[in-house]
Amino acid sequence: MISNLAAAALLQGLALSLGLIVAIGAQNAFVLRQGLRREHVGPVVLFCAAADALLIMAGVLGMAQALGERPGLARALALAGALFLAVYGALALRRARQSGQLRAAAGGEGLGRTAALAQAAAFTLLNPHVYLDTVLLVGSIGAQQPAELRAVFIAGAALASAIWFGLLGFGARWLAPWFARPRAWQVLDSLIGLTMWVLSALLLRHALAGL
Repeated sequence: MISNLAAAALLQGLALSLGLIVAIGAQNAFVLRQGLRREHVGPVVLFCAAADALLIMAGVLGMAQALGERPGLARALALAGALFLAVYGALALRRARQSGQLRAAAGGEGLGRTAALAQAAAFTLLNPHVYLDTVLLVGSIGAQQPAELRAVFIAGAALASAIWFGLLGFGARWLAPWFARPRAWQVLDSLIGLTMWVLSALLLRHALAGL
């Protein structure tokens, strides 16, 4: 049976990853487009989720090794992460006051599997924000977890990507009209903003606990 600490680590990874990945962007629009066209949805979803999982794992384990003998640096990164999440939450709440839509054009020529995966790779790996989010931010926060809970945190963060991309791809026909409503994104951004503030407070408490 999963312990309370493991459950907390799993939920923290899940909430953090969801908060960062749920956004109006080219990668999400591409996955939604493939879902609407019902073209190679499985491979595209699998690639995006697997790429995120590998980057998250590399970030957490790499950061844990780098920070293992540098408690001062670990605390500084935790404080910086808390500040980043607080600002990110504030920006999400500001976006909630505006209107936004995620639309995917279903027209155009169809893509072969290789071309679809190549585009998914480009949208994923050529986006500098993906490294900031998964490797640096999620990695540095995951590295703050006790060694025995890091795998659980990674699993939670990777699960968030799998759920999100699965919903976008396989639920595209149901979700597309919903994502086209500005009000839906206002609600999502409000939830993301509040979640990021909670995570920021938890990370700040963790950083200050060793002082």
